[in-house]
Amino acid sequence: MYSEEELNSAVAAGALTAEAAAGLRRHVSAMREMPRGDEENFRLVSSFNDIFVTIGVIILLIAIGSIGAAFTSPSEARPLFRGSLSVFLPSALVAGTAWFLAEIFTRKRRLALPSIILLIAFVSAVFSAAVSLLALPLGGIAGVNALDNRSLDESQISNSLGATLVVLLMLGAGAITVLAARFHWRRFMVPITIAAGAAAAVGSIIAALAMANDALTDGRGEFPILPIVLIAGLAVFALAMRWDMSDRERTSRRSDVAFWLHLLAAPMIAHPLFSSLGVMDGGGAVGVAGALGVIAIYVVFGIVALAIDRRALLVSALAYVLAALTFLFDRFGAVELNFAFTALVIGSALLTLSAMWSPIRNRVVEWLPGTVQSRLPISGVIPA
Repeated sequence: MYSEEELNSAVAAGALTAEAAAGLRRHVSAMREMPRGDEENFRLVSSFNDIFVTIGVIILLIAIGSIGAAFTSPSEARPLFRGSLSVFLPSALVAGTAWFLAEIFTRKRRLALPSIILLIAFVSAVFSAAVSLLALPLGGIAGVNALDNRSLDESQISNSLGATLVVLLMLGAGAITVLAARFHWRRFMVPITIAAGAAAAVGSIIAALAMANDALTDGRGEFPILPIVLIAGLAVFALAMRWDMSDRERTSRRSDVAFWLHLLAAPMIAHPLFSSLGVMDGGGAVGVAGALGVIAIYVVFGIVALAIDRRALLVSALAYVLAALTFLFDRFGAVELNFAFTALVIGSALLTLSAMWSPIRNRVVEWLPGTVQSRLPISGVIPA
C-alpha cells in the first residue's frame, strides 16, 4: 500500500511520471468502484514493524519521564517551586526525546503510527513543561511565605490576582504549545500536528475562561462549557474546511491534515448539540420530541458529511442516535428487542450509505449552489 505522499514523492523524484501516477489512481478507483478521494484515505499501520516500534517508543518515553521525575521530588521547604521543577524536567526530557526519535522514525523512516505517538507525546510534554515553567513565579511566592513562616492558604490562592495569574498561565502555556507544534510541523509535517496544536489552543482557552469565570463569580457561577465547546468545534471545523478546500482532489498531505481536524471538530460539535436535547441524561429524560430531534440532527450531519466528503460527524454522533432510537423502540412497545432493532436500523443504514456513498454524494452536491460546489472536494462517477 502506497500513500498519496509517497506517490507524489515518487513523481517529484522522477521515479514515476505524473501521468502514470494519475493512471494508477484511476485504476485503483475503478477497481474499488469508488473515487479515490471518497475513500478518505489515511495510513496508520503499514506493517507490524510500526506496532513494534510504537511499543518501544512508549516504553522509552515512560522510562525517560520516570527518570526525570526521580531527580526532582518535591521538597517540604518550597513545595510549589520544587513541584514545578518536578514536572518541568521530566516533561522537557520527554519532549526532547520525542523530537530526537521523530528525526529517526518520522523524518527518515516515515513510520505513520510511531510518528503520531511521538507527536502526541511531544505536544503533551511541551504543554506540561510550559505550565510548570510559567508556574514558577507562584512557586517563588510560596517559598517566600514558607521562609517567613506564613502559609499560602486557599483564600490567598483564589484571590483575583492569583486567578488572573492562573488564566495568563493557561493562555501562555497554550501559546507556547501551539508555537512548538508549528515548529514540529515545519520540521516533520506529520498531518495530525495541526489538530494537536488546535486542541492545545482550544483546551487552554476554555480552561482560562473557566478559571476567569470562577474568579469573577467567586466559584458560584455556572460556566457555559457546552456552548463554548460548540463554538470552538465550529471554529476547528472551519479550519478543517480551509485545509480541505486547498486540496479538492485529495492527493496531498493537506487532505490528511483536514482529516485529523475534522476528527477533532466532530465530537466538539456533536456532544453539545445532543446534550442540549437531554440524550445524555438517561432514556426517560430525552422524551419523544428529543429523540426525534436527535435523529433530525443526525440526518443533517449525514447531509453535511456527504457534501464535504467526510465521515467524522456521522461516527461521532452514533452513540447518541443509538440511545435515541433505543428509547423510541422501547416507548413504542419493542421492549425486549429495542437494542436489536436499533442496531439493525443503524447498521443497515451505515452499510447502505457506505455502498452507495459516491452516487448519493453526487446527488447531494448537485443540489448545492455552484459557488459551494467549486469549494467542495471533487465528486464524480466511476469511469466504466
